[in-house]
Amino acid sequence: MARKLIRARRLVVDEDTVYMWSVRHKHTPGAAGARDCRTTLSLRREGTTARLEIVFRQLPGRIISGGYWHSGAVGGTGQNWLNLYEPGAARRLLDEARERGLLPAAAGTTEVDGWPLFDAVATG
Repeated sequence: MARKLIRARRLVVDEDTVYMWSVRHKHTPGAAGARDCRTTLSLRREGTTARLEIVFRQLPGRIISGGYWHSGAVGGTGQNWLNLYEPGAARRLLDEARERGLLPAAAGTTEVDGWPLFDAVATG
């Protein structure tokens, strides 16, 4: 059965804190015909409109899903990788973003580079 890939899922942090999260893969035209390929983990605390988007862009030495890997996969050229559709991966990235003070306090969307968070939480 196919999963509705963009549908938000619940991530329970504690009895008072719940986040809604989803994963998207997107291609947009870039400069000089290049393609911006990105996979985004979106996190929104339930009851708020403040959203954190953790963005993984395809870069040298960095791999995101897009034909060769399964949907939601992000990784380096070594053994480290994460499946963003796994609740444990979403939770580790949320916890790391919280420790770094990246969670937005005001309404709207805050976008952050996911690779520094990946480096902190991925294990081989």
